[in-house]
Amino acid sequence: MQWTLEQLRQFVLTADSGSFSEAARRLGRAQSAVSTAIGILEADLGLELFDRSRRNAQPTDAGALLLLEARELLRQAQSLDQRALSLSAGNEARLALALDEALPYSAVNTLVREIGERYPDLELTLLNGTATEVAEYVEQQRAQMAIHFVRGPISARFDQRHIGTVAQGLFAPGGHALTQCHPVQRTDLARFRQLILHADDIDETAFSPKVWRSDSFYSLAQMVADDLGWAILPVHIATEESYRQPLQQLDCPALGLPRLSVRVLWCQGWQPGATAQWVLARFTQLLR
Repeated sequence: MQWTLEQLRQFVLTADSGSFSEAARRLGRAQSAVSTAIGILEADLGLELFDRSRRNAQPTDAGALLLLEARELLRQAQSLDQRALSLSAGNEARLALALDEALPYSAVNTLVREIGERYPDLELTLLNGTATEVAEYVEQQRAQMAIHFVRGPISARFDQRHIGTVAQGLFAPGGHALTQCHPVQRTDLARFRQLILHADDIDETAFSPKVWRSDSFYSLAQMVADDLGWAILPVHIATEESYRQPLQQLDCPALGLPRLSVRVLWCQGWQPGATAQWVLARFTQLLR
C-alpha cells in the first residue's frame, strides 16, 4: 500500500464536511483533484470509502471503520511534528523533578498544571520526599534536579541556586498554655516539649530541654495538632484545615524567625535545557 498522510487528510476532511466540493473548497483545490486523490486511496486500499449513490459523501461501513484509523494516524503525525519542533527549540524530551513534600501545594499544583499546558509532549516524572530524599534522588540520577528547603550545606557534587523563601512561624495547638502568653518568651517555650525537624543529623535549635524529632514537617504539624508539643513550621503547612484541631500561631519576637530558603540543585555538569529553565523561572515567580 502506498497511501499518504495527505490522502488521509482529504479522506477525513471529506467525511467531516459531507461533500467532495466542500472539502475541496476548504483545501483550496479543485473538486476533481480531491475526488481523484480519494479514488486513488480507495484503489490502494481495495475498498470503497464513500457511498457515491447518495447526494452527500457518506462513508460506507468499511469507510467509517477506516475513518477512525485515519484520524488516529493523523493525530500521531501531528504529535510527531509537535515533539520534533519542541526538541529542535532546545526543550528536553524528558524531565524528572524531585520535589520537597513540604513545598507549598498551591505553587506545586500550579506549576505542574502549567507544564502540562505549555509542554504537552514532555515526558514528565515527579518524585516527592523529604528535603534529604529529593537530594538523594538527584545523586542517584533518578531525577535531573530537585527543589527543596535548605537543610545545611550540600555535597560538592551538586550545583545549586536559591529561588525563593517561604514564611515560617511558631505554632501550638489551640488551647495550649502557650497561647495565653502575650508575647511568648523563650523561658515559656522551655517549659513544654519542642517538636524538631531532623534530617541529615541537622537539627533545628532546641529552645526546650524536652524534644521529639521527625524528618517531616507534616508529621510535626500532626503531632502539634495532637497536643504533643509546639513546633516551628512553614505557615502554609500549619494553616491547613486537615488537622484534628487548628494550630495557633504564637507571637514570639525573641526568636526572630527568618523565612525558609528554597533552592534547586542538580549534579555538576548537567545543563538545564529550555524546559528546565522555564520551570525554575516559573516556580520562582510562584514562590513570591
